[in-house]
Amino acid sequence: MSANPTIAMAGRKSATLDLEHAALLSTMRKQRMQDFFFHKVTLLFAASVLLVLVGIIVSLIIGAAPAFREFGLGFIASAEWDPGNQKFGALIPIVGTLATSIIALLIAFPVSFGIALFLTEICPVWLRRPLGTAVELLAGIPSIIYGMWGAFVLVPLFSEYVQPFLKATLGQLPIIGQLFSGPMMGFSILAAGLVLAIMIIPFIASVIRDVFEIVPAVLKESAYGLGCTKWEVVRKIVLPYTKTGVVGGVMLGLGRALGETMAVTFVIGNANNLSWSIFSAGNSIASILANQFAEAEQPLHTSSLLALALILFIITFIVLSAAKLMLAGMSRKEGVK
Repeated sequence: MSANPTIAMAGRKSATLDLEHAALLSTMRKQRMQDFFFHKVTLLFAASVLLVLVGIIVSLIIGAAPAFREFGLGFIASAEWDPGNQKFGALIPIVGTLATSIIALLIAFPVSFGIALFLTEICPVWLRRPLGTAVELLAGIPSIIYGMWGAFVLVPLFSEYVQPFLKATLGQLPIIGQLFSGPMMGFSILAAGLVLAIMIIPFIASVIRDVFEIVPAVLKESAYGLGCTKWEVVRKIVLPYTKTGVVGGVMLGLGRALGETMAVTFVIGNANNLSWSIFSAGNSIASILANQFAEAEQPLHTSSLLALALILFIITFIVLSAAKLMLAGMSRKEGVK
């Protein structure tokens, strides 16, 4: 008689355990299904980016093929661009693209670095937020506004004051004086580079500021406790800790400069001119695409423009790859140390 309740209790415990086990299995199956769908959906998103990238590359190659069949690799080295006679070469827009981007980066990087350093290390707390917001707002201004401002404000200032001053000073130096010679019309590669610099400063400064802010406070406080100055803290603590992010911010700005269209079109002069002087008018790949793509009637003209687009894509890819290799080399050197 006493065993029956024990057996019944054991049966109830067994049934309860079975129910709990079944519930656990059901929950695990549900979680596995959720993980499966989550994995596939995120994989689909990632694959869609690759598909779009591959589609762009394939379409550019197909579109540029007639131009390369007609002109060969000489298309890259030729400075001739004559739609009337169906003669096309990419040298002038390539040089213009690289020149304006290099000028923009040379101006924008130190300014952006200074802005980020001031906002994170020196700026008073009450001024940090409004000044940071103002820098970020500059990034939201449409490029055509920068272009119009450059054409109506910057170019006249360049022709009347900046270019004469540079020609009278730097233009008198040997070797580099050639860069600051020539006509002083305002519309020039230098003006386009300066407009690009103003456009990319907010991007680079925002990224560098964000990576500066992730440096652990204890590292900087320890350095200050040892008697380091602000510059020593930045040079020995902040920069080594954040160099990857700094390079990423610079590459982001350079990518924006390489592909910028409307702002450059307004101020570069849009002339198929190849000169050592940065005072001379020129063309970039983006500006020549903006000016001529809608008017291209001949298939070879259209194919040549698509070839320029493919070259711009390749230039951007090379720049980003070089940045990756540089970062990898820096990481290896750290490992050796």
